[in-house]
Amino acid sequence: MRKMIKKRLKTLKKTYFLVKNNISLKNSIKKLILIFLFFPNIMLAQSIDILFIGNSYTYANNMPQMVSELALSFGDTLNFQTSTFGGATFNLHSSNVSTLDKISQKNWDYVVLQAQSQEPSFSPSQVANDVYPYAQILIDSITSNSICTEPIFFMTWGRKYGDQQNCQFYPPVCTYLGMQNRLRESYLSMSFTSNATCAPAGISWKESILQDSSINLYTSDNSHPSIYGSYLTACTFYCTIYKKPSLGSTYIPVGIDSLTAIFLQNVASKTVLDSVNVWNIFNSDFSSNIFVDSVSFVNMSSNYENVLWNFGDGNTSIDDNPHNIYANDGFFDIKLTAITNSGCLTDTITKSIFVTSPLNINEVNNRKVIRTINILGSESVFLYKPLIYIYDDGSLEKVIKYQKD
Repeated sequence: MRKMIKKRLKTLKKTYFLVKNNISLKNSIKKLILIFLFFPNIMLAQSIDILFIGNSYTYANNMPQMVSELALSFGDTLNFQTSTFGGATFNLHSSNVSTLDKISQKNWDYVVLQAQSQEPSFSPSQVANDVYPYAQILIDSITSNSICTEPIFFMTWGRKYGDQQNCQFYPPVCTYLGMQNRLRESYLSMSFTSNATCAPAGISWKESILQDSSINLYTSDNSHPSIYGSYLTACTFYCTIYKKPSLGSTYIPVGIDSLTAIFLQNVASKTVLDSVNVWNIFNSDFSSNIFVDSVSFVNMSSNYENVLWNFGDGNTSIDDNPHNIYANDGFFDIKLTAITNSGCLTDTITKSIFVTSPLNINEVNNRKVIRTINILGSESVFLYKPLIYIYDDGSLEKVIKYQKD
């Protein structure tokens, strides 16, 4: 395999030289196309550096390695390190020398933050006091090290039968769903407050349980993840980081059958990619409203700082929701680029629209009015009334007449 890669790279370099020097240009382009078609991973592979900060929910079953294996199965490289201690809270990590040293070790692409499993599900006032301040300390440490790093909050799952330890103090956590709802609220609050991404593992678990409760995502303690739970979590992270479905990955951990793996891949893919904006994942998207030659654009991007529009006719804009008037009709490729993390990250989407120009004024002037009627069909020359002009070419036009001819 390694020899094959070297051979293809050598061919690519030779092809580039031929194209640059205009030698057998036609044949060179054909070779280049074949390389893209039959060996695309050389061109498209991504290498990402990521640090996981958390506790046993993260290191159980070596979940970060699962994410790396999923990426590798699609031709990408995910290099990771961890700072995980059993039962660790954000408070502990925010002052832990080892964790802070790892944050400053390199310019990470992503740093994952996972809180102690119960704390974010407590009452809003307690979370505001015991969780949010320390999450912010970690965010500040990450951005101080590199403004280009994107933090990812790891939304965990509710315990199988709720948090029975704290049920008497805060009834909403007495059930799985009550605990899960509070985890969702707290992690999303941290994500939006910090302009960070959220990996919705807990919601993937919720969907999996809803669709097939026979797949036990928990170990015997009804809290920690089984191999199925860790794999579902890893699939969720893959979709969150790459904004691509995990469905179709050939990586399946030992102990999981292929049908169950496909099911979990599908759950994670739909959970993440059907609601990118909900999880505050950095993404560019837009819709458009077309009225003849005038087009209004609605920016639906998420977790961005700035945008740049290219309307396909030479005009551009940096407005969030711009509009553009086209001088000609036809198809136009609209390109929206979202920008975040002080310009370090960009994401571009292109959509094609069709615009119809209004009738040329000269065409209207060449027509002759043969009758003028009101909306009831009677001949009319009244002022300030809607009239219908009937032209000699058989066309009709509704106008408001303000003065006599």
